[in-house]
Amino acid sequence: MSKKKILFICGSINQTSMMHQISSGLEDYECYFTPYYADGLINFVANKGFLGNTILGGKFRKNTERYLAGNNLKIDYRGVNNDYDLIYTCSDLIIPKNIRNKKVILVQEGMTDPETVMFHLVKYLKLPRWLASTSPTGISNQYSLFCVASNGYKDLFIRKGAKEKKIVVTGIPNFDNAKQYLRNDFPHKNYVLVATSDARETLKYDNRKKFIKECVEIAGGRQIIFKLHPNEKTGRAKAEINRYAPGALVYQHGNTNHMIANCDVLITKYSSVVYVGLTLSKEVHSAFNIEELRRLMPIQNNGTSAERIARIGKHLLEMPNTTLDEIRHTYDLESVLSGQE
Repeated sequence: MSKKKILFICGSINQTSMMHQISSGLEDYECYFTPYYADGLINFVANKGFLGNTILGGKFRKNTERYLAGNNLKIDYRGVNNDYDLIYTCSDLIIPKNIRNKKVILVQEGMTDPETVMFHLVKYLKLPRWLASTSPTGISNQYSLFCVASNGYKDLFIRKGAKEKKIVVTGIPNFDNAKQYLRNDFPHKNYVLVATSDARETLKYDNRKKFIKECVEIAGGRQIIFKLHPNEKTGRAKAEINRYAPGALVYQHGNTNHMIANCDVLITKYSSVVYVGLTLSKEVHSAFNIEELRRLMPIQNNGTSAERIARIGKHLLEMPNTTLDEIRHTYDLESVLSGQE
């Protein structure tokens, strides 16, 4: 009997590594991977190279392809070569036509963008979700189950419009075991770390001059280290930092989590890495309300989220008569019993 087939739809390196970790718990199945993709006009525009600052193209796609090849993972671009029994995806902002009638598990990547006017236009006028960046995550409800980071996020996604019966609290890979980052070989300690964003590269507003000056004020004379977002225009970012924060160190590459583990203060605006800082009890500055972030913090389950999410896939494949309520209650209870929320 042939093995059942699973397709993992990837995105950024964070999303792709999550999918890879989940697949490790599904070795009895044929697992294939693809970079994120779309249909119709969006696919046409992406192929023309106009979406290079999104997970549909440019650095994101190249980095994903490099990761998949480097880890010897089987690639099926756009999932066209097999009839899949299950789909894992990192985002429901776009639901390609060839997965709409499949069993789909959506996995939360991390923090979602703030709800702007565009979010409400998308929600109530039924506009394409991608117009509001990541803020409409989960509201498509075009999935079987949605694996989320915490009960706080479960409540948030329900408020936005996701169906409660489809949400299961599992924790999410890459954010469920922050203590592991305390063991590292990053050479600096006791500094102020600034994790920048690619807001300008993705056509969002970002007053970088003002932000850098605020970072300098928070640092109060302490050493500052800037970790640039991988999608940023490096030359421009370095020139601004050298001008407004002379003496600061700038890293384009490196393990951000290790840098957070060694810092005293973490400054970031909209990045999911803020949760690593909060979990490790760092002084954190963010554009979001810190108490709200504490409520949303991903559960810490010693890195077992990927295995839990894989087991949910097995439930859907091998026990099709199991109700979504039964699956959700089983894993929500497991999250509580982990004693980490």
